[in-house]
Order: sequence, then C-alpha cells, then structure tokens
Amino acid sequence: MATRKVDLHRKTTETDIQLSLNLDGEGTYQISTGVPFLNHMLELFARHGFFDLTLQATGDVEIDDHHTVEDVGLALGQGFREALGDKRGIRRFGEATVPLDEALVSCVVDLSGRPFLAYNLKIRQEKVGNFATELIHDFFLAFTNQLGMNLHFNMTQGRNPHHIIEASFKAFARALSSAVQYDPRV
Repeated sequence: MATRKVDLHRKTTETDIQLSLNLDGEGTYQISTGVPFLNHMLELFARHGFFDLTLQATGDVEIDDHHTVEDVGLALGQGFREALGDKRGIRRFGEATVPLDEALVSCVVDLSGRPFLAYNLKIRQEKVGNFATELIHDFFLAFTNQLGMNLHFNMTQGRNPHHIIEASFKAFARALSSAVQYDPRV
C-alpha cells in the first residue's frame, strides 16, 4: 500500500500556506491560520476524519478572512488530490450524518474527479463571533474544485450557526475519511 502523505507550500500575493497531510493518520493536528473559528473547524475535521494535519497559514486578515479561508480550502483540496494519487482501490464514496444539539447535517462525497458542490446549509446569521458565515461556502467550494469531488450537504434541521457549521465539518470529515479508505473489493 502506497504512503498517502503530502507536504505542500502554496504562496500567493494574499496568503502563504504550509501544509502536511497524512490520510492514514490518527487525527493529530497542529493548525494556525490566523482565523480562530477556521482553526477550530479544521481541528474537528482532522480529529473526526483521522487525518494527521499540520497547517500554517498567514494571510491578509487585516482586510478580511476571505483570502485565507478560500486559500486554505484550495490547499487542502490540492493536498488530498496529491495524497490520493490515481485513487486506485479506494471506496470513492462516503456519507455521514452528524448531530450537534439541535443541528443535524448530512454529507455525501464522491471522489469522481468531477467538482460539484450542493450546499444546502441554511445559516441565517451572518457571523459566528467575528467570522463571516458565508465563508464556509467559499471554503467548501475551493476544496471541492481542487480535489475534484462531488460534495453534497443537507441540513435536516438547525438554528445555531456554530452548531450547523460544526456538524457540517464533522460530517464532511467522516464522509471523506470513508471515501479515501482502501477496499480490497474495488
């Protein structure tokens, strides 16, 4: 079985990102993006997906968080794409439904090579603390396009934006973890 690890560096005029990723990890992480809410979501993603993730990002957060959030999504999508290689022998599909108090979110993944995002999360509040909730869509769209996956989110219920977003990251982690697993029958 091939080692599914990658180290990459992504630098633009707005961001500088260093990333180390192990798809067959234990869920360890060391994350610093300059965006505390994003750090929290990525820590949950690594832990619940059992991905080892080290990510250091600096960006123009004095302007806003958009470039950092989007570019972290791009870097992670690229990292997963490179770590998966030709994808031979993986399950390809994964799904998970995760509750968090009143929120219930389902996520379905297909590592088809065809990027598509169905984002059916109804987040009514514009902010969680200082974080603009609309950036979650941008993160998942960037990740989807770089990895080349179908990614579907459906929210059955939820009111609290933090709970909805957290449930979506946990569901995504579990669905993606299942999709990247080797299956001897494939």
